[in-house]
Parts: sequence; C-alpha cells; structure tokens
Amino acid sequence: MLKKLLIANRGEIAVRVIRTAKALGYRTVAIYSEADARALHVHEADEAVCIGPAQVSASYLNGDAILDAAKKTGADCIHPGYGFLSENAAFANACKDAGLVFVGPPADAIDLMASKRRSKIAMQQAGVPVVPGFEGPVKGNNASDDELIAAAVDIGYPLMVKASAGGGGRGMRLVQQQSELADNIKRARSEAKQAFGDDELILEKAVIEPRHVEIQVFADRHGNAVYLGERDCSVQRRHQKVVEEAPSPFVTPDLRQAMGEAAVKAALACGYEGAGTVEFLVDKDRNFYFLEMNTRLQVEHPVTELITGQDLVAWQLAVAEGQPLPLKQHEIQLSGHAIEVRLYAEDPAREFTPQTGPLHVFEPARGEGLRFDTGVRSGDTITPHYDPMLAKVIAWGQNRDEARRRLIRALEDTTVFGVTTNRYFLSRIINNDTFGAGEATTAFLQQAFRDDPSLTPFSPDIRELALDACILDHGISGQSAWSNAPATMTPMKLDTGDETVDLLVRKTGSTVSVSHGDRHYQLAVETFGDGLLCIIDNGVRQRCQYHREGDSLYLQAFGQSWSVRDVTHQPAAGANGAGSGKVQASMDGAIIDVLVSPGQRVQQGETLVILEAMKMEHPVRADRDGVVGEVLVSAGEQVKRSQLLVDITAGETTEQEASS
Repeated sequence: MLKKLLIANRGEIAVRVIRTAKALGYRTVAIYSEADARALHVHEADEAVCIGPAQVSASYLNGDAILDAAKKTGADCIHPGYGFLSENAAFANACKDAGLVFVGPPADAIDLMASKRRSKIAMQQAGVPVVPGFEGPVKGNNASDDELIAAAVDIGYPLMVKASAGGGGRGMRLVQQQSELADNIKRARSEAKQAFGDDELILEKAVIEPRHVEIQVFADRHGNAVYLGERDCSVQRRHQKVVEEAPSPFVTPDLRQAMGEAAVKAALACGYEGAGTVEFLVDKDRNFYFLEMNTRLQVEHPVTELITGQDLVAWQLAVAEGQPLPLKQHEIQLSGHAIEVRLYAEDPAREFTPQTGPLHVFEPARGEGLRFDTGVRSGDTITPHYDPMLAKVIAWGQNRDEARRRLIRALEDTTVFGVTTNRYFLSRIINNDTFGAGEATTAFLQQAFRDDPSLTPFSPDIRELALDACILDHGISGQSAWSNAPATMTPMKLDTGDETVDLLVRKTGSTVSVSHGDRHYQLAVETFGDGLLCIIDNGVRQRCQYHREGDSLYLQAFGQSWSVRDVTHQPAAGANGAGSGKVQASMDGAIIDVLVSPGQRVQQGETLVILEAMKMEHPVRADRDGVVGEVLVSAGEQVKRSQLLVDITAGETTEQEASS
C-alpha cells in the first residue's frame, strides 16, 4: 500500500493530482522553485520542498533534487504530471533505483515512444497503420540533411519535417516544395535542439486537412488493456492544441472501435502500464494513421473523465499499486459531450505573444457542467519562467450543443484582470459555425480565423470610453454614491495603449455624458460598488466588472476586455510607441538568431531577430520601414522583457554604412 505521493510538477496538473490523491487518503508532497513559493499547488499539498531557483533546469528538471525531496519527506511514490520529467526514461529508472514507485509506464516503453522514429518502426512491426515517410535505418539514428533531402524525393510534397523527440509542435515544419526543404530542416533542427536537446528529424507525407484524433488507453501489469473513447484535438495553432473534445463529432462507432483496438495493440506491443494516449491522423475518408504515443496523462484528460465518469488519476494510482484495471472494456460507457479549451496569458492580436505580470483578479465562472483546472488565483504573478496557461476550462453537456453553450458562457463570465488572455479568441472558436457543425480540421484556424476580430487589437470606442469615464470620474470625485447634484463638467485624458484620448465628461445626477471630438455617448448609472458597476445603456440594464490598480483601470463589459490608464494629471508620455523603430524584446528569453546587420534596409513586419522563450521560437519584427542603425544583441545572449534589441532609423543606406 502506497501512502505518500510526491508530485514532480507545478501549476494546474499538480493541483489536480493533489486533490485526487488527498481524496484517496494519500499524504501529498509538492516541490517548488523559488519563483513558485506562493503557488497554489504548494498551498494545497500537505508538505512542500523548495528544489532550486526559477530556472527550469535547476528546479523541475532536476531529478536528483526531486529524489532528495522524496527522501526527506518519506514519500514512497512520485507522480510526474505532464511535461518536465513525465516522459523521461532516465528519471523513471532513477525512481526505481531509489526504491520509489514511478506513477507511469516502464522506462523501456517511455524510451521507445519518446522517439518518433523508433516508435513508428515498432508500430509498423505491430501492424498499426502509420503515415508514410522516412524514419532512417532501423539501426542507427539521426539521418543527415542530405539523407533527408534525398528521401523527400520519394515521399513527395507537401511533407512534414518533424523532430523525432518532439512534441507540442516544436521542431515541426510543413514543406510545400523542394526549394523550401533545406532551410526548414535547419530551423527544425535548431528548435528541436533548444526544446529537447536532440536534433534528430524524420519526414512524413503531409496528410492534407486531417482530423487529429487520439485514443485514451490504460494498461496494468497483469496484461489487461482498455481504451476509454477518443478525443478530437483537430483545432490547432502552429501544431499546438487549442480545443479538445470527446467524443469526436467525426468518429463513427465502427471507427472508434477500430482505432481503440489499434491503440490497445500499440500499448501491448511496448509492454505498457498506466495511462497513455495514442494519437492518430484521420483523413477525409476516415483512414487513420499512427502519429505518436504520449506516455503520460494528457493535458486534455478531463474531457475523457467527464464523458466516462472515471477519475484517471485514481486509475493511475491503482495501477501503480499493482491493482488490476478498475473496469473491463465492455464496462466502459460514454455519456454526453465535453469540450476543453486552454485559457492562456497571451495576446492573440500580437501573434499570441505570452504575457507576464500580476494577475490582479482571476474569478472562474460557475455553473452546471463546468470544470476549471487551474494552478493560479487572484494576486499571483505570471512569470516568464513557465508555460503561461492560466486554466483549462471544460464544459460537459448532455449533447454537443449544450456543452458548447455552457463553454461559451463560462469564457464570457470568467474574469481576468492584469494580463491579456486568449479568452475572446477561444469564445469565437466555439461560437464558429464550422466548429459548431463538427467540421473543423487541423486547417480550420488557418482558413477561418485569418481575419477574425479576435486577432485584431481591441481599441475602446466611445461607448467603452464612456464606461471608463463613469468609473474614473466617480473615483476622482470621491463620492460614495451618485447624487442629484448640479451638472458638472470634467476634462479627462486616457491612455488606451494605442493612443491618448481627450474626453469631456458631463455628470448630471446618475447620468454620464461623454464627448470625444464630435462623438458623444450617454450612460445611466444604476449602482456602483467594489468591482461592479450596473448601468442602463440604451434602455438595457448591464453589469460591468472592473478593477483599479494605481492609475490603471481594467474592465470587462459588452463582451470585451480592455484596460486604460488615467493620465489626466500626468505629463504627456514620450514618443516611444509603435513605429518608433526601438524594437524591444516582448518577453524574457534567449536570442537564437540575428538576421540583420547595421546599415541594412528593412521593411515593417520583416523578421529581425529570433527569440526563444518557453521552448518556442518567436520572431521579433520591424515596426517601421528604415535602416538598421544598431544591433544591440547577439546569438546566445539572454535578454529581458522590453530590452532594446535593434534600433531602426529613417535614414538612407550609404555605401560606407553598408560596408561597416
């Protein structure tokens, strides 16, 4: 009998594992970096051990420190969550050598499935259909660039270049024609080396506009294996999952059985134990092909839990203790529909740049059929050190439309103040007609969301400015309630982030009239309280949420979120905004490549520098046309958010400048 579980992870998955473990009577141990000292998972655990500074390699990837924490606290088992060391065969072996139970599959299975190359070869031998491609020789590894280029001739175009050790879309490139191949191989190797420490690549024939469907499997050490339905993960951006649902609207009962049996065959072929996910590509004719196997619990496992009524973490712990699987295949029933989205601190209007900073308010919506898996709370700080996911938002319904409605409302009613999120973007996806019809493929976002409003910076218009003025004027006046005092006229200056606007605010009793140039808007204030304002707008009573932090005001109303700064009593800011040529780092990270040099003429939107952060490469682009004056960084250098990288001037290139 296992008694004390150490969770070798952080964030929402650590919190989620801790809660099931406690419900089953386990004592729990959290580990944390110095940056996570006040994190929710630390608060939830019975005990916690600091294992190092904020750098990932010195904390959550430090296997020796984690094993030492287990020894200190008397833990007898370790749950790795997902990411970090969850698919690290060496760590699984180290746990075994230390006398600890690793809540996951055997190290041999992890090692095999960690390699896309070797796993595809093994699946071919087991009779599981795979995507045609080039995996290199059965013995040996890491085909050279020339070997890959030669193999591409037989595969044909379009094709995919993939990191063999990869995941999450990193080290993956779609190549449309031969002239693009060499450069994409170079980029994929670089990204794979940065993310996984392994630059081995394989090639696959591109399956055009497929569905990405995965099967949840479970196996025990007694030779039993089952599948728990499928999850459709077709809605992706840059090969990263955005929406996951179960069951798939595309999968028929016969296809579900065929894929499920193939997934079980894959698990048994590698001596699997515990939770695993076998991922497939499914073409328009419902032919399916093995993609990879994830040897851990998936981020999207809650949708499977909601339609099966099973706790998959409880299953993992039971298997780790040596128990047989709780259910046989015929006992597993699917009920209703569940959809999950990942709520991130990122800005969709600025190429999904991760956002960092204080999380002033985080209030998940409540309602029937809703589930939030989160590792953050109001008052936390989103740092650049780790993945910026705030929560997984999951909705269950008796049917797909009910689940969609609940999820849309959950996104609209969740309050986040302090960092920009992808909340509006997610809501637009779930509300989209193509998604609603169950017709979204992996090409859906690229095709349907190219010009979506959620990808455009939101700038408050006169109605939003009037609402800003209602709150700010009330705060300046210091009144505790709206009164019938004589009309007053107040000038106000707001910084919206894109521009500074001058307003004239007229307040008469409970009515506020706002003028901005020749535009006017009027609102009636019904009630005004801490964080909540009720207004009458065009005869409709509406509630608006807000939060004030210094001179900054955060609002959520009219289906949008935005923020402004009250600069009424501040001197005008300097001209260092968009188009200034002062190109800065959008986040903390490492410079991977510098693509320009002093004296070079560049155009607005041209990539100047490649910045690596959160295991992804981010292009830093010119914000104006001009000539590169200075390049202030070099490849390999660590930079901080807002650090000046490149200075672009408006001058002409001269022969002397170009030669220098």
